[in-house]
Amino acid sequence: MRGRAVVVLGVTALLGVLLDQGTKALSTHGLTEGEPVRILGGLVHLSLLRNSGAAFSLGSGYTWVFPLVTLVVIGWIGWMALRLRSVPWAVALGLVLGGALGNLGDRLFRAPGVFQGHVVDMISLFGPYGEHFAVFNIADSCLSVGVALAVLLELTGRQRDGTRLTKGATASDESGEKTTA
Repeated sequence: MRGRAVVVLGVTALLGVLLDQGTKALSTHGLTEGEPVRILGGLVHLSLLRNSGAAFSLGSGYTWVFPLVTLVVIGWIGWMALRLRSVPWAVALGLVLGGALGNLGDRLFRAPGVFQGHVVDMISLFGPYGEHFAVFNIADSCLSVGVALAVLLELTGRQRDGTRLTKGATASDESGEKTTA
């Protein structure tokens, strides 16, 4: 089961990166900054933006920090993959990994330079310039869905080794120590 989970994690991450980078390439070649495209009756607008910060443009002055944090997350997911036996957890971690790698690519290879690159965002809901919700990209969506799925799995007692905790049950944590749910 471990091999299957690792494959699912890898394929999920790869699909996330490919979708993210593909939509960013289409956006940078097909959209013009300041000229949003309205689709689905205005529910969604495609608005090309370059974001130096994190979600909601937070931390714009600290662009170099985001790749470092991302590298730590990638390392942790790699470490977890060695112990992973749960397909749902593989999907969750694969989404997080795909989203992290998608935005890391922007931070490393886009202007203004390495570790300071701006992330390409293009999806705006309910308005063209993020009036109601932050403008985001596919990588951001992967990260959000992956984290939400991980929280749901954790809350429902699903373990990364494929077991499921029941109320009052005892299980081993990552270090081998006994824990009680």
